[in-house]
Amino acid sequence: MIKVMVFLLGSLLSLSQTFAANPVVVTVSAASSLTNAFKEMGLVFETKNNNIKIQFNFASSGQLLQQIIKGAPVDVFASADQETMDKAEQLGFIEKKQRKNFASNTLVLIVPKGSKKAPTQLSDLTTSKYQRIAMGLPSSVPVGRYTQLVLEKSGLWQVLESKMIGSQNVRQALDYVARGEVDAGFVYATDVAVSDKVRIAITVPTDKKILYPIAPVLAEVHGDHHEQFIAAQKFITFVNSQAGQTILAKHGFGKP
Repeated sequence: MIKVMVFLLGSLLSLSQTFAANPVVVTVSAASSLTNAFKEMGLVFETKNNNIKIQFNFASSGQLLQQIIKGAPVDVFASADQETMDKAEQLGFIEKKQRKNFASNTLVLIVPKGSKKAPTQLSDLTTSKYQRIAMGLPSSVPVGRYTQLVLEKSGLWQVLESKMIGSQNVRQALDYVARGEVDAGFVYATDVAVSDKVRIAITVPTDKKILYPIAPVLAEVHGDHHEQFIAAQKFITFVNSQAGQTILAKHGFGKP
């Protein structure tokens, strides 16, 4: 009897070790502006769920959607805008009832920290002081679309379009400004917190609140990955939990 119990305990321990050594890997494709907040969130989540490993892929929302369309094995999609998630929904990669807004952000115009010139209003950008202005490419980067809409509404887009230096994602625009390669740039308020080489010149109001949606990519899209789908939903629940929201707030994100 004792030998049988010892054998069973040994078998259970072996299974436990095997499970721990082979956790379910969840791939999270998230907008570049979420990089720092999500990396911290992933570490905290993994300490609470040692059978799940979070693997991140950060890029512009549009680029991430294109990767999903082309068959990239993604379990969770977090976008910096509604439009890109709407496309994912329309194409059948997620379901409407499974998406949820989890954070908000603010559009800002930044300049290099040591710059002696700083615009006080957007129309200042039309002067000769500002020759190069960084912004995300409107075709694939949400911050670029937000920027273009604001400038079009204020009647400045046609004047400023030739000065715009396109970036592949918001963090690239931030880097351009931080390195002094451009005179100013449009990014999110949360991006400013990760660099000590830039400062906010103008907080730019937008017609619509900048909301971040998140959703699990449907399991059937990339084959029968039931375990990943369940784990993906668990990560999303954590993002929306008080603990997840506290981490987002620490990195400057607002509530949805």
